[in-house]
Amino acid sequence: MIIQSLIALYDRLKKNPEIQLSGFGYAIQKISFAIVLDLDGHVVQIKDLRIDDGGKLRAETMLLPSIERSGSGFSPQFMWDNTQYVFGAVLWDENDVAKSEKQKERAVAAFKEFKSYHVKRLSETYSRESQAVLNFLKLWKPEYAQKLDNWKDIAGTNLVFMIDGQRKYVHELMDIKRMWTHILSETEEPKKGQCLLTGKKMSLARLHPMIKNVDGAQAKGAAIASFNKNAFCSYGKEQSYNAPLNINDAFKYTAALNHILRRDLSNRQRIKVGDTTVVFWTERESCFESYLGCIFDPHDDVDDSEQLRLFLDAARKGMCPDIPNFNGDVLFYILGLAPNNSRLAVRFWYVSTVNVVINRIGKHFDHLQMERSRDKDPLNPGIWHLLKETARETKNISPLLGGLLMRSILEGTHYPANLFNGVLNRIRADQKITYLRAVICKAVLVRNYKMEVPMSLDIEKKDIAYLLGRLFAVLEKAQEDALGGHINSTIKDRFYGSASSIPESIFPRLLKLSQHHISKSKYGYVSDKRIAEIMEDIKVFPKHMDMKDQGLFAIAYYQQRNAFYRKNKNENEKEARL
Repeated sequence: MIIQSLIALYDRLKKNPEIQLSGFGYAIQKISFAIVLDLDGHVVQIKDLRIDDGGKLRAETMLLPSIERSGSGFSPQFMWDNTQYVFGAVLWDENDVAKSEKQKERAVAAFKEFKSYHVKRLSETYSRESQAVLNFLKLWKPEYAQKLDNWKDIAGTNLVFMIDGQRKYVHELMDIKRMWTHILSETEEPKKGQCLLTGKKMSLARLHPMIKNVDGAQAKGAAIASFNKNAFCSYGKEQSYNAPLNINDAFKYTAALNHILRRDLSNRQRIKVGDTTVVFWTERESCFESYLGCIFDPHDDVDDSEQLRLFLDAARKGMCPDIPNFNGDVLFYILGLAPNNSRLAVRFWYVSTVNVVINRIGKHFDHLQMERSRDKDPLNPGIWHLLKETARETKNISPLLGGLLMRSILEGTHYPANLFNGVLNRIRADQKITYLRAVICKAVLVRNYKMEVPMSLDIEKKDIAYLLGRLFAVLEKAQEDALGGHINSTIKDRFYGSASSIPESIFPRLLKLSQHHISKSKYGYVSDKRIAEIMEDIKVFPKHMDMKDQGLFAIAYYQQRNAFYRKNKNENEKEARL
């Protein structure tokens, strides 16, 4: 199902002239420099093709003749390659003489292979441009590279060829394209067999092309289907003949996947969730195709933020978005990939209609709704916003949690237990109940425990955990009013963990302490009244509170504190108007 869906995506994208999509024998590659030659093969200049992207230089992407590299041998590309092949040089390791010598030997050997490859294929051509490249290869010596201007910037990058005075690159010329087509036709006759996808006898792919730009995977790429060890093979078959797929479709599905995995700034069809790279696409062209990235990984620079806001408002209400050309019956595909040595593991694969996905996303954000304490708190927090609240440092976030959270949202199932555990552990560890931590607790309680949780302070709610959370916030406020700015640590810093888990042992002590604070405060009678109102509904302090009650305690504390802040803010605004 995954491969068929990607092949259909390739066929759809290929019809769009505005999309740069590779054809058979070609691939999108990153190119940083162009070697400008005269017709005699002398280097006129090394032209910098990198693009300024917010102060950072990034390579330009080009559609180039391309072959898959495999193994440890040399596999030169046609009319382009990195500096090891084209110049026979890289940056040497100056601190390790032995390593440096090995690097030099390998680079020189790569250049010889690149030169031999092109001499063999270009020697009988009469194109001026191809002869210029041949002349360059015959004249060039690897030691010349160190004398190039900006060699440290050039080393290790990919380069193409240009002829001085011409606007096109050499690989773009028609004679060179025809030559590449001829080279492709000379390759070894592929093995024929029954294709698992079509059921027909066809030419089979010995190796599937590499999938690139998956976060955490090897730079050269990784494969979804790979049989590079004898233990993975069966019935005497080698490589990908164990999962036979015809050459054309093997190319199509990988080309489509590589297209949506590209790290272009405009690409909103891929997001990073923990260690998983998530890509998504629709059966037919749809505006929703790029929305999911904005929803789950929001950025401030989204051009269609107003349309996205309207979309989310409708989704939360369970309504159809009022968007032109919107079709909710289109199938929506979501694929999660994670690196696994030289392969890619499929973390999850989800297929549904756009309408169902919208409904599930709407419910998710509805569960996350709560009054914010600051305007900059995210109204629609992304996946990464939530995951960061489960660990002290991002490197400590569970690698599996992102995929589990994504799946729970899309399938409408319970949020993963690790999400709730992680947030409660962080609250106990640093005694901070932020907006994001509070909304995570609310979402888990509403979805997993079917509880009713208010969006803002509810003084009519009589759950004991909610009352205790409010009471703890009121006691802390009484301390702050009494001591003002002379507090090194509040009762929250010292007693929050115990108050939220074993209230019977802590609250009597805190209530006794509060009388001292109330007697010292100018407005102590206000705190005394608040405490009395809450205590009317508390008959006995529980000996122990479970995770569910601890989550509700945290929400009540946050909402009561937020109510204090809102009241002070309103009073200040009123005084300013007067």
